Amino acid sequence: MRSIELQTTQNVTINYDLALLRDRVLAFLIDFVVLVAVSIFLILVLFQWVMRLDLADEFYYLLIMPIITFYSLALESLNDGQTLGKMALRIKVVRVDGKQMKFNDYLLRWIFRLLDIWFSGGAIAVVMVSSSPKAQRIGGLVSNSTVVKSNPGLYVSLGDIMKINTKSNYQPQFPEVRHFREQDMLTIKQTVERYLKYKNDAHREALNEVTRVVCEKLQIDPPTGDKVRFLKGLIKDYIVLTR
Repeated sequence: MRSIELQTTQNVTINYDLALLRDRVLAFLIDFVVLVAVSIFLILVLFQWVMRLDLADEFYYLLIMPIITFYSLALESLNDGQTLGKMALRIKVVRVDGKQMKFNDYLLRWIFRLLDIWFSGGAIAVVMVSSSPKAQRIGGLVSNSTVVKSNPGLYVSLGDIMKINTKSNYQPQFPEVRHFREQDMLTIKQTVERYLKYKNDAHREALNEVTRVVCEKLQIDPPTGDKVRFLKGLIKDYIVLTR
């Protein structure tokens, strides 16, 4: 499976698996089915009212068409890069430079859907996603974005999981860590892994910076000892408290 490295604003590199073409197509089909189901539901519910007032054309152009047209733009921009189909397949839209997606980025992707998907019957999107290094269709290239697995690796080893069966045999040291986001924990995990792999000044500095930020959020003093053990402990606490 192809992957991509994204540099966060804290200069920490995170590895994401690029979404498979199969997953992207299935997500599109799920969204299509959702739109058809919503349209049929609205027609059935409002049919008598629409027919009685002779508003069939207005009903279609003022309600049904906007839902169909702006569905992907609205869902992705309001739901962190995910439509219902993408949520079901656990994939999402991200910028390849690691920055936060903005509405203009989603808008560019949405505009180029006309060329990538609708006007070409999806052929351009299939060719571009299959052949481009970062699995980008034209809309992805112009918006500097792509689609990745939304849960790329917030996991510890099986041995660690087996050691933390329940809260009864493991007492979390930092209960406040449950308020962190999954993305925060992924950043911590990736920082520790890259430090242990390379152990150079840049990754040591990244480890220190992540530790400092985490301690500020937890409102505790930075550890004087092993920062790696401290951060691994936070990951274990998070798993116990949120799973």
